[in-house]
Amino acid sequence: MSATRRQILARTGATAAGITFSGALSELFSGTPAAAQGLGHRGYGPLVTDPDGLLDLPRGFGYKVLSREGDPLRSGEGAVPSNHDGMAALPGRRGRVHLVRNHENRATAPFPVPAVPGLTYDPMGKGGCTALELDGRNNVLGERVALAGTAVNCAGGPTPWGTWLTCEETEDRAGTNGYTKDHGFIFEVDGADPRRTGAVPLTAMGRFQHEAIAIDPGTGIVYETEDAFDRPFGLFYRFLPRKPLGGTGSLRAGGDLEAMRVPGVPDLSAVQEPGTSFDRVEWVPVPDPLARETPVRLQDFGPKGITHAQKLEGCYWGERAVYFVSSFARSAEGSAADHYGQVWKYEPKRRRLTLVIVFGPGTDIQLPGESPDNICLAPSGGLMVCEDGGGAQHVFGVTRRGEVYALARGAQNIGTAEEPEWGEFAGVTFSPDGATMYVNCYTPGTTFAVTGPWQE
Repeated sequence: MSATRRQILARTGATAAGITFSGALSELFSGTPAAAQGLGHRGYGPLVTDPDGLLDLPRGFGYKVLSREGDPLRSGEGAVPSNHDGMAALPGRRGRVHLVRNHENRATAPFPVPAVPGLTYDPMGKGGCTALELDGRNNVLGERVALAGTAVNCAGGPTPWGTWLTCEETEDRAGTNGYTKDHGFIFEVDGADPRRTGAVPLTAMGRFQHEAIAIDPGTGIVYETEDAFDRPFGLFYRFLPRKPLGGTGSLRAGGDLEAMRVPGVPDLSAVQEPGTSFDRVEWVPVPDPLARETPVRLQDFGPKGITHAQKLEGCYWGERAVYFVSSFARSAEGSAADHYGQVWKYEPKRRRLTLVIVFGPGTDIQLPGESPDNICLAPSGGLMVCEDGGGAQHVFGVTRRGEVYALARGAQNIGTAEEPEWGEFAGVTFSPDGATMYVNCYTPGTTFAVTGPWQE
């Protein structure tokens, strides 16, 4: 199914909200048998205003606040840290869920991740991860530090063996912002037993402004996005581990880091037509993955150069391909062209890259429906998209048929009546049984468990 659609979301209760989707929507839902069936209707109806002023949901849905920044951690290690970002729900014993959550804390974060012996990389780093243990009814049984002393932990991704890879979205060196060690690495986190993984940087996977990862479960190859903030923008990478799919700690054995080159395409934003494919994608060895002298994206990749893209964000594996998101591109900031969000698909066996979806606002970029960020496949069929743009923030759903609907709207006004601000959503993920959607509000940091009639 390939079409161009405009969905005006009057039913969401958000005035004049809209999204334009162009492309083959069915491409996005090949990851699971349930997703392939597709949601057969136009969402779950209008959003109902939350009397408690936290989270607006459709009728029949409800939420539970699992954790809020500044509250005491149940472990007694300190306060719940700020800036809730990427997250994964990992299966535990007896139906329990281990929810591993990033904290994208910089040096100025009001609530840092508490330093814990054996789990702290750099005592001056304010970021890291916390882990919540939940029972089958989403009651919080425990909450503790899982990794500390890192910086700007943005997104990441789960591993096939049940751990979480958390990514530092920074290139700060020791001596910058008070840090005592270099930053810009990926760390592995075991949500059930954080001391099994400790605080060890996976240096072979590169030092750059990491965003998200996805692992090919057949080969163990790790795909990585880079959200660089200035020109030239980030790259799309793959890591070829020496010990693929070897379980917890196997990535410490090292491997080779390569960057994607699309011949004749120095900037992915220049590609505007959904369905455009490139069949000769090349992978070029990164000269210095540790970026000792020069940031990776600025290194010499030969006379053919390398392919860049602005705002590379979410990344996930779907059946035989890896999908990744460019949230937006702005020519005024140095991109080759403008767009309001792209989803790309790379098929390793064919070495083929395809522009699957182009996002765009139906009316105005300040209204809901632009800048897709974290994405995940819903077990009931469909895609969940966290919006990171201007105005009120939403979690949008997209059905296989291309219907776009609002699933949640943040009601947390953290500004003033004259200048309202809303915290973006992040870390959307589902419980292993598919019955609960977990999602974070970035600020004020809040983790929600959302339940409802997902299968209807």
